[in-house]
Formats: sequence, structure tokens, C-alpha cells
Amino acid sequence: MSKPDLAVDFAGIPLLNPIVLLSGCIGFGEDLERLHGFDFSSVGALCLKGTTLTPRLGNPPPRVAETPAGMLNAIGLQNPGAKHVVEKILPRIGHWPTQLIANIAGSTVAEYEEVARVFDDSSVAGIEINISCPNVKEGGAAFGSDPIVAAQVVEAVRRGTTKPVITKLSPNVTDIRTVARAVLEAGTDGFSAINTLMGMAVDVAKGQAVLGNFQGGLSGPAIKPVALLQVWRVYEVAKPHGIPIMGQGGIASSDDALEFILAGSTAVGVGTALFKNPHLGGEIAQGIEEHIIKSGLDSVTALTGTLQAR
Repeated sequence: MSKPDLAVDFAGIPLLNPIVLLSGCIGFGEDLERLHGFDFSSVGALCLKGTTLTPRLGNPPPRVAETPAGMLNAIGLQNPGAKHVVEKILPRIGHWPTQLIANIAGSTVAEYEEVARVFDDSSVAGIEINISCPNVKEGGAAFGSDPIVAAQVVEAVRRGTTKPVITKLSPNVTDIRTVARAVLEAGTDGFSAINTLMGMAVDVAKGQAVLGNFQGGLSGPAIKPVALLQVWRVYEVAKPHGIPIMGQGGIASSDDALEFILAGSTAVGVGTALFKNPHLGGEIAQGIEEHIIKSGLDSVTALTGTLQAR
């Protein structure tokens, strides 16, 4: 049998395989370059660190806490600002044989549009929107918790760029499908699901919150069942329109990734597990290829959304 085709088209971005290394877990990728034997062509894309219009210092420490089967983080979008990324960082990393996707954030709808304009004149292949950020003009509620406001953000980013727009959906809502429908109508080209679940950890001996920000985003294997259900629900919205999903949340093996593909994901994101094994993305891609061969299929796209009821 000939070698199966792992290539996918994600919202107009051609990926060598469906594996994407997620924003927040690889910085701007430069640490990976210093790893012995890291092969950038082993993954389809890198989602760069969340970037705002102006530099941010982030939240007070401690910012990370390990939890059972997971990790809490409250980094607070520490970053050097969009212009610095475009002018200083992208020229250093643009030669890597993989796609680069910007991840953008803001405190107002207008800021999202401005950041999108900065990245529109750059080498990134697409723009992922983090709509889990607090809207400072609306009392701090997350943009992604209100479908109307989430749609306004997507419309603003759409005005600011001609590049593919991917909306990263928050699971911290009553029904993720409501937000998915709203941002689809607003012009998103793809979905990224899911962002972290909100949680906290407490130090009983000290009677204190473990994180300096009290609360943080929970990631890792603990959230995988939640993420799978949310991807399956988003696929219900996305499938009729041919909108792809980048499924993510607790993926640590090729079987995990295949579960997300069966549930409707065109691409799959690997994040927290990279802290244990930075080479995991390529290993997962190899495992997917082996599964396709054993299944007698010729491409990974033949598996997308084929989940069946028992």
C-alpha cells in the first residue's frame, strides 16, 4: 500500500499533517529550535504565543500550578506586543518548514482589529482569535461568553485582515454551539476548540490560593472528555458550512488525536503534553499514519467526523 496522505487544508492553510502545536505552550517556537533533533516539518503548524497590541507583563506569580491530570496557568498574556513580533521575531523564524499562525488578543473590539491589521502585513499563514479575554468596556466579562460580542470581535478581525481567521472557542459557556453559530455568521474561516476551562487551586496549609491571580485555565488530560464533547457539538454547526475545526484539549497520544478527528476535527492541537515531551507532535503524526495504514484508508481526511453511535 502507498504511503497515506496526512496533508489537510485548514481554512485555506495547507498543512503537511493535522498536528498543530498550540499557543501558550511553545512561546514563539524559538526554544524548539534549540532542542536537539527537533524537526519543524514533523508538524503542520505552530500557533504562536498570544499577542496584544502593546506589550504586557502578565499576571503576578505564581502563574502555573500542577493539578491531578492537568495544569492550571494564569500567565496573563505576557508578550512583547504585535509590532515587535512582526518586525523582530517573525523574520527570525519565518524559514521553518511549517506554517505559523498568529494568536491575537485584546481588551476591546477595536484592539482586536488593530492587532489583526499588524499581522495582516506579515508572514503568518492565518490568525487565531482568543475570545476568552476580558472585555474591559463591559466590566471584564469574556468576549467569548456573549455570542453577540464574540461576533463583533470576529467582524472586526475580518475587517483587519485578508488572512484566514480562526476563532478559538471558550468552553466556559452554557452552549458552545450558540457562540459557534454567531462567529460563523460573522465570517470566521475556522474554529479552534476548546480553550482552557477555568479553575483554581488552594494551598490548605497556607490558607492561600496557589496562583497569584487566584484563578487560571485548566488544561491537560483532565479536560479531554469535556473537549471531545464540545468539538462534537461544534461539528454539528460547522459541518453544513464546510468550516474546519482544530480540536484540542488533553491530547497526549495518537489515539487521543484520532478521537478528536473522529469527532469532527480536521486538525488537532497538542499543548500541555509538550512540556513533558516536546517531540510529541511528530510522534502523534506517525501514530496517525500507522492507524490509517491499518484501517486500509488512503488519507487522514477520510476519518474526519466519522464517529458513529454504538
